[in-house]
Amino acid sequence: MKRYASIAMLSVLFAGSLAACGGSTATAPAATAPAATTAAATEAAATMAPAATEAAATMAPAATEAAATTAPATGSGDGGVIKIASSLPRTGSSKGQTDTIANAIKQRLEEANNQACGGKFTLQYQDMDDAIAATGKWDAAQEASNANAAVADPDVMVYIGTFNSGAAKISIPILNAASLVMISPANTYPGLTKPGKGEPNEPDVYYPSGKRNYTRVVPADDLQGKAAANFAKSLGVAKVYILDDTELYGKGIADVFDATAKEIGIEVVAHESIDGKAADYRALAAKILDAAPDLVYYGGITQNNAGQLWKDIRNEGFEGKMMGPDGINESAFVEAAGSAADGTYATFGGLPPSSLTGKAGEWYQAYKAKFNAEPEAYAVYGYESANVALAAIEKTCTKDRAAINDAVFATKDFAGVLGTWSFDANGDTSLTSMSVSQVKGGKFEFVQAVE
Repeated sequence: MKRYASIAMLSVLFAGSLAACGGSTATAPAATAPAATTAAATEAAATMAPAATEAAATMAPAATEAAATTAPATGSGDGGVIKIASSLPRTGSSKGQTDTIANAIKQRLEEANNQACGGKFTLQYQDMDDAIAATGKWDAAQEASNANAAVADPDVMVYIGTFNSGAAKISIPILNAASLVMISPANTYPGLTKPGKGEPNEPDVYYPSGKRNYTRVVPADDLQGKAAANFAKSLGVAKVYILDDTELYGKGIADVFDATAKEIGIEVVAHESIDGKAADYRALAAKILDAAPDLVYYGGITQNNAGQLWKDIRNEGFEGKMMGPDGINESAFVEAAGSAADGTYATFGGLPPSSLTGKAGEWYQAYKAKFNAEPEAYAVYGYESANVALAAIEKTCTKDRAAINDAVFATKDFAGVLGTWSFDANGDTSLTSMSVSQVKGGKFEFVQAVE
């Protein structure tokens, strides 16, 4: 999932680099990442902030210099501590979702007794928050700070994250310069990995070293958006009004839904973006009512005011179907929208936890027993991310970022909790399972698997 960077990236990296200068206990050799490589990451990230201001641009030399001084060793060491860090929105309404992801990561590490390679390494989990209280959602400056802090800590060998796709495009190039592997349990924007599926310079702009370091265990939106449109067609939808929240994830999946709808004969009566900070959407709701669509499709996340959007559309008198992607497939959306959420369809790149079977079903029962709570949709992907990370560490048994990165990308026919699957050369999973759920009685309930 989710968001496009909307602040000056150069100032982000400057702030993040300063934050990363704090001391850490070194257990690896001195820095081997050349300053030019780290500067390339800074430059690549800077190109990703279309809203960067002229004032921020004047900070570029300082940002480059600061970032270059914080790149630690990527070399190897024998024994000691290996840290697995995660960067997720742990503040705001996403916290309910990410609590269960973090729980699942800890669950997997505890199953390994927090050790690897026969006790050679002690495993430590570092739970990082990329959200801020002021907005209640992920923040570009905070994500850059997290990535720089991970790079600066020679014990961090794996970075599980991000939750939002927009956050990933901030951290990928920073971590790429240090050969630090990322495993995302939730990012679905295709342009992070797939050529020809996003902007013209994607995905190469995120990998300044020329070598991939980013993977994800969830299917991308080019699959989910298509599946959502096909499901809408199966419901008898002939006319759709499409909305998006302007962010990387939301607009991306809305565009895929839009293109697929037209291909399969659904009339797109309008496609427009919303202001996620608007006080209300009554004028938009009136336009939707006048257009008389069978379906309103929203590409976006709960945190961009989806609850208020739903309330205003329903209060205006719209009685048609409403649908969104996995960005609203969470209890936080139902709470925000209240009774207006009733009947809402949401797609998801996999199956909901309560519908899992086999190893995944066993995990589901173990999670409930351990935490005395239902896991949210992405929890099992947090578990699988940690599973892959542990397998790579066990395979290499060396404290070497580049070696662990290579081992993660070599994941083939992996017998994981999600089934048997592989990463391709782009870092995408071979898994393609999708599902649709619907809000009934104040919670999402599984409807069916879709292709």
